[in-house]
Amino acid sequence: MTVPDYVPPLVITCIWGFIGIICPFFARGPNKGVTQCCLMLTAVTCWLFWLCCYMTQLNPLIGPKLSMNEIMIMAREWGNEIKDTMDVAV
Repeated sequence: MTVPDYVPPLVITCIWGFIGIICPFFARGPNKGVTQCCLMLTAVTCWLFWLCCYMTQLNPLIGPKLSMNEIMIMAREWGNEIKDTMDVAV
């Protein structure tokens, strides 16, 4: 069973939404405003950092640098053995 693509962003958004929207209502003490502001800013910045990392992993700009030997081993192990090295574009 595989998880749909929209589930991880939805779950993380709900968690940080709870921290940034619901939790500030439970702040008490003389510095209530500062505590609320800290909770909201923390939630927004952590969520934004997570979103940037998550989005970057969806479409990486830099792939692994593999030698010809490593490519041949991977192809053989995955059942796509390459007979001629001319078939590999490096």
